[in-house]
Amino acid sequence: MTITESIDLFLQNLELEKGRSLKTLESYGHYLSRFAAWAEEQSITNVDGINEELILQFRQYLNRLTFQNDQPLSKATQNYHIIALRSWLRFLNRRGENTLSAERVDLAKIGDRQIQFLEAEELDRLLAQPNPGHISGLRDLAIMHTLFSTGLRVSELCALDRDKINLERGEFSVIGKGRKERIVFLSEDATNWLNQYIAARSDDDNAVFVRYKDPVKDEDIFDEHSKRLTPRSVERIVKAHAKKAGIVKDVTPHTLRHSFATDLLMNGANIRDVQSMLGHSSLNTTQIYTHVTNQHLKDVHTAFHGKKKAESVPESDNATE
Repeated sequence: MTITESIDLFLQNLELEKGRSLKTLESYGHYLSRFAAWAEEQSITNVDGINEELILQFRQYLNRLTFQNDQPLSKATQNYHIIALRSWLRFLNRRGENTLSAERVDLAKIGDRQIQFLEAEELDRLLAQPNPGHISGLRDLAIMHTLFSTGLRVSELCALDRDKINLERGEFSVIGKGRKERIVFLSEDATNWLNQYIAARSDDDNAVFVRYKDPVKDEDIFDEHSKRLTPRSVERIVKAHAKKAGIVKDVTPHTLRHSFATDLLMNGANIRDVQSMLGHSSLNTTQIYTHVTNQHLKDVHTAFHGKKKAESVPESDNATE
């Protein structure tokens, strides 16, 4: 079987049997197509020509690959290619194809992933930026409070519909990665701003978050072909408010997701509960936050453990002298 034919079969299996999202299909297709094109340059067109040496050479190719700005692929992106390769090879192994076992392909070791999250004071400054006197300001407040309250991915936030959110109960279900459904919960502040924003809406679009005209320039600042905000639009909104707040960190919607998780863990939440609320399929993914919370606990230990109380000195009792 040719590499190209097998990739097509694999992507069909992901879509029809595994129920993976179109975004996942696009990503796997991109990584595997890059491998197929490179393998063809090495005169390897069939799956029976794939061996450990070929994979090693491909990893070397990825490590040396640069783009127009001379930026190399990050180690994480290189690993995404290998993850796609292993999943594809596992599919071929199950079909009995004569090719390399997926178990023979290892991921590159990378350093601990750095989590960017907001401290309480930074979060307060961020949320103080939108002007609630304009509909776009109400929307932005509702967006950021919802992100911090629920830990939603930005794609999940943009897909929200008005008729799917229960503001009375302060909770709703969301379809995340792998078409998995989970329940998320709104804080009192998030519920309040969502209620104010939706009450101020005069349109009948079912999307929760839509575009508006710039109140200063009186011009549409988002995609003119769609009322629903895109993930890129939400990212621009969050970044703009973070810049106005004077926050030097690179603040994105995902930063608020990280802030949601670290806030829960630092306040004593069980990591498996946080895993469920984030929609992680593996606990290993959620454990990236333990590096942050462990440091927090260490700081608490350093600040409060082993500190001797100041001994009080009794006043002289002249009557006994």
